[in-house]
Amino acid sequence: MAERPDYGIDAPGVVRNLFGVGLGLILIAVALPTVTFAAIRFHLRPMALTMGAVFIAEAGLMLLYARWGKFRHRDRMLAMHEWRGDERVLDVGTGRGLMMIGAAKRLTTGRSVGIDVWKATDLSGNVIERTRKNVELEGVSDRCEVRSEDARKLSFASGAFDVVLSNLCLHNIPNPEGRAQACAEIARVMKPGGIALISDFRKTAEYVSALAAAGVDVRCEGSRWFDTFPPLSVVTARKPAS
Repeated sequence: MAERPDYGIDAPGVVRNLFGVGLGLILIAVALPTVTFAAIRFHLRPMALTMGAVFIAEAGLMLLYARWGKFRHRDRMLAMHEWRGDERVLDVGTGRGLMMIGAAKRLTTGRSVGIDVWKATDLSGNVIERTRKNVELEGVSDRCEVRSEDARKLSFASGAFDVVLSNLCLHNIPNPEGRAQACAEIARVMKPGGIALISDFRKTAEYVSALAAAGVDVRCEGSRWFDTFPPLSVVTARKPAS
């Protein structure tokens, strides 16, 4: 059987902890004594069962997003731009290359660049070698470039990219100043008339404010509840053409 691309599990530690805590709560509820502490059992057992089920359900929804929903979300984001095929694209926080590769498949003479700092807590198997392997397996090696870079200090020239993409990345920057700096860098490397599409489940109001301060027109789409978990919003920023 031919090897298939693997885009990993987002926040694998969170998924593992949700499953573990949920299962632990259910086991505690089942094991509560029936006689000696009957009164305590009466109050705690349904609570432990309910919370355990909630945690396990959340972990399951995160896995469903990782294996199915994020591909639908990627395609929805990419459809927000009318592709010519000659664009230069930057994917900030590319991980295993989901957005970068998706964009590359819409290019003919253009090029798609993905950057990341490769933190294992953000994505399972988050190493540059696996991203390059996905690029190879997807048949877009001639249109992709993968680099190790920090979103807060991009090495690219101002106005270098027609399209900037980012999904579930910027919230991992630990402070507001750093997130604002990353947004300013995104605005800087956008060409006049270019577009940035930034998807996240929190901190999107910060991105809107920082991008507006950088001089781009910006709006935020509402959260998607059907096929993303946690529900994701998309910030759209357009740089004035002149």
